[in-house]
Amino acid sequence: MPGGPRADNRPPYARIAEHYRARISSGGLSPGDLLPSIRALADQWNVSTATADRAMKLLRDEQLVRGIPGVGTEVVGRPVSLSSGAERHDRSGRTKSSWDAGEKSSGHTAGIVAAPEDVAMALGIATGDDVIRRSRVYRDTHGIVAHSTSWIPAEFARILPDLVNSKRLKGGLSLDLIAQATGREVLKRVDEETARIATKQDLKLLELESDVVAAILVLTARFLDADGELLEYGVDLGAPGRTRRTTSDLAQ
Repeated sequence: MPGGPRADNRPPYARIAEHYRARISSGGLSPGDLLPSIRALADQWNVSTATADRAMKLLRDEQLVRGIPGVGTEVVGRPVSLSSGAERHDRSGRTKSSWDAGEKSSGHTAGIVAAPEDVAMALGIATGDDVIRRSRVYRDTHGIVAHSTSWIPAEFARILPDLVNSKRLKGGLSLDLIAQATGREVLKRVDEETARIATKQDLKLLELESDVVAAILVLTARFLDADGELLEYGVDLGAPGRTRRTTSDLAQ
């Protein structure tokens, strides 16, 4: 049986699915690779074809593989989790990049704009006041993962003029540069997740047709310094169908 004996009591279909899930996640299987047929899986794992098919259905439901009639089961890619602004900030602290595995960003735009009502409320300023807006689109091999916007107090434009240039920042995220230039570091953050039917503006930002009806996740993060002053308000619009996945270690 592939993967050797297991110490847990999971049913066979779950063990089969976990074996291939781990291989996909680690890069041992690449997009486009074909998995063994249901009959071959059943023989390899000494299970029924119904059990083997149930394992593949689990991977299809997780969008890790897809069935191609007359061909077989094809690997789609590594599991892609929709990252929050806080998670991208943490990743940047470790790697100096906000990209998740397999991601790239494009469409970087920046400038000083009039604050919309919701942004003004988050930043504690008046609607229409100046605010720095930085946006970019995260993509992987399957298309857009998320449209991400950073709203930053306008005062930082004088200290860090690169914040209003429409290009990818060098040396880390905006919060990293703010900390380096001013010593004001993020000591608290407040994350929120909501779901809604995409608005016309959401569809435009996610490069979808204007008549599409889709549910999306909206992830917001408020980054605060030691005095409770807001350094940045981040808003991520998750593309339809993307997965929000978090992992918690419950071991004591």
